[in-house]
Amino acid sequence: MPRLNTSPHTSAARALLAGLLVLAALPVFTARVAAEETTEAIPVVAQPLAELAVYPQFRAPASVFSDNDSRISAEIGARIIEIPVRVGEVVKKGAVLARLERTDFELTLAREETALQALRARLELADYQLSRARALSRKQAVSEELLKQRESELSNLRAQLAGQEVALTQAKRQLEKCTVRAPFEGIISERLAQVGELASPGSALIQIVDNRHLEVSAQLQAQLTQSLPQAMQPELVTSQRRYPLTLRRIVPVFDPRARTREARLRFSADTALPGSTGELVWRSERPHLPAELLSRRDDQLGVFVVDGEQAKFIPLPQAEEGRPAEVSLPTQAPIITLGRFRLQDGDAIRVKP
Repeated sequence: MPRLNTSPHTSAARALLAGLLVLAALPVFTARVAAEETTEAIPVVAQPLAELAVYPQFRAPASVFSDNDSRISAEIGARIIEIPVRVGEVVKKGAVLARLERTDFELTLAREETALQALRARLELADYQLSRARALSRKQAVSEELLKQRESELSNLRAQLAGQEVALTQAKRQLEKCTVRAPFEGIISERLAQVGELASPGSALIQIVDNRHLEVSAQLQAQLTQSLPQAMQPELVTSQRRYPLTLRRIVPVFDPRARTREARLRFSADTALPGSTGELVWRSERPHLPAELLSRRDDQLGVFVVDGEQAKFIPLPQAEEGRPAEVSLPTQAPIITLGRFRLQDGDAIRVKP
């Protein structure tokens, strides 16, 4: 019986040949495994947006301002003889706030009235003289020059009378200004002058705040200006209570230093006191996804949804890290909650029950 050749050289050759065969088959095997892996559906869990949506609450510092917070000043120069109001009182429109010395203005008024009466008497005489001159002119008893003179005198006196009536009206107005009245209903917030002081035109006497026309002013960060107009029910929250509000306008001016825009809101029912401070609080009426459900792909934040048997990535351009993101998807849109970390847009998925 022949003996097998089991020399060391033969064994080494066989081992080398087996290794080469394995290396040759490795690429085919790897490609097959990769193909199987790529075609295998990724198991995921999805929930409807309605079950996941949150409606975040936002806050911004706010203050109550009056449309009219006015320093009422004297319009004439005179001594103050009375200030009949006190700080904290509520006064009606037209109420007397201060009285100034009237004597000099009463004398001026009397002088203008006397001058007006004198002009009326002269005008009456000139009218009579003109009538006589016209009658005599028809009889050719007076010259045409005299007739023209009478007509000119009458016209001049009428002009003087009109000017004197204006001067009398001005004197009455000056006398009226000796009584300083409230331009609107409000609260006396400060007394700026004292009885006996000499008021000059423009000197402040009383500070009055309109307590009926109040607004809330809030400074909003730029990213919040879009949510407030759709807010469910904005409120002013102070240390005492909450006040429902309605948005009047977001001022179209951007403050580059604070990076904010001002919002102006009106009270819907009860009003807070002028000068009150607190927070503007509102809740978005649009659905938001919690920050932990957002994924980043290609430097974009977004969310994965089930699209048939594939995963679809929906970018959310306004989304920010760590903040709930507003979404404009149907409430029944299936949002992938588990298994999304492995996903890419278009990957095959299998939704687990």
